[in-house]
Amino acid sequence: MEANGLGSQNFPELKNDTFLRAAWGEETDYTPVWCMRQAGRYLPEFRETRATQDFFSTCRSPEACCELTLQVRGPQREVFMPTACHLATRFHSLQPLRRFPLDAAIIFSDILVVPQALGMEVTMVPGKGPSFPEPLREERDLERLRDPEVVTSELGYVFQAITLTRQQLAGRVPLIGFAGAPWTLMTYMVEGGSSSTMAQSKRWLYQRPQASHQLLRILTDALVPYLVGQVAAGAQALQLFESHAGHLGPQLFNKFALPYIRDVAKRVKARLQEAGLAPVPMIIFAKDGHFALEELAQAGYEVVGLDWTVAPKKARERVGKSVTLQGNLDPCALYASEEEIGRLVQQMLDDFGPKRYIANLGHGLYPDMDPEHVGAFVDAVHRHSRLLRQN
Repeated sequence: MEANGLGSQNFPELKNDTFLRAAWGEETDYTPVWCMRQAGRYLPEFRETRATQDFFSTCRSPEACCELTLQVRGPQREVFMPTACHLATRFHSLQPLRRFPLDAAIIFSDILVVPQALGMEVTMVPGKGPSFPEPLREERDLERLRDPEVVTSELGYVFQAITLTRQQLAGRVPLIGFAGAPWTLMTYMVEGGSSSTMAQSKRWLYQRPQASHQLLRILTDALVPYLVGQVAAGAQALQLFESHAGHLGPQLFNKFALPYIRDVAKRVKARLQEAGLAPVPMIIFAKDGHFALEELAQAGYEVVGLDWTVAPKKARERVGKSVTLQGNLDPCALYASEEEIGRLVQQMLDDFGPKRYIANLGHGLYPDMDPEHVGAFVDAVHRHSRLLRQN
């Protein structure tokens, strides 16, 4: 029995806790693996299903989320069918667990449901990605945002989707919940969508520092109950995506991103304890944030995700043994032959070592990748990590 903000749930017993044990820093028989964007447009069944679905309408339907997650495809075997989000912040639900023997599932949702819950209109434009018709341009625009306390009531559909998905997983692997970090959410709300420079958002940091902090506090106040609600609904781990960390240098990151990353972890853990909920491991993934690796390792998260620009051995030297590392194969390595993928995975696992490590890509999978090569990546992690422990 686990506590649930929507009512207590009798969830099936977890059969594979390898991911959770690695996240907590415990010994494992092999290295667990999952992939960001592990289900998405590279899967033919995903493209077929999503062709007729409006993205955010799907996000708001717990039944549709669960159906996509567990959809049966193909004449020979079932495939767990998750969803996707946008670009670097597009993170998919449950992986096709019957296609690939992954060790964790991540709920189908999108980081931009939080700005939506705060009252901003967000649409997903085909071929372009997320669009905010009325972005935040002036300090007075903050008055348009709803009280962050209402976010959990607005996002009940996410909690329902987590509970349904957790039940349907039947204990096969743990379920990860997630959200975007305050700075990353701010960039979308100010830029009005994706941006290669984040110039409008950084203009706010330099010209409106107090308003920027006000917005970041609003987002933090919204994220804390949202993440706690995900755990209450059945999430067994949480990942915070600071996808746009790389647009900030060390000074701006330490001033406008890191304090809120820390605050989220601290307050979520405290609220879980206050609610009588068991603690869950938390993961921080700050893409291109290698300049802040030591600070992130001390920010209150059990796991630090790495992109492919960081050398594993150097990362471990910098953070020590107090946190688990996650990552970090270049996603484009999956364009290589299956033999080469196996060699690259072996090198990656040798560099990270068998302790306090979760295998992943350094970013999400791309739409034109061969599903067979994703399978080769997963299989290589399992195979070589077992051999590594025998030696």
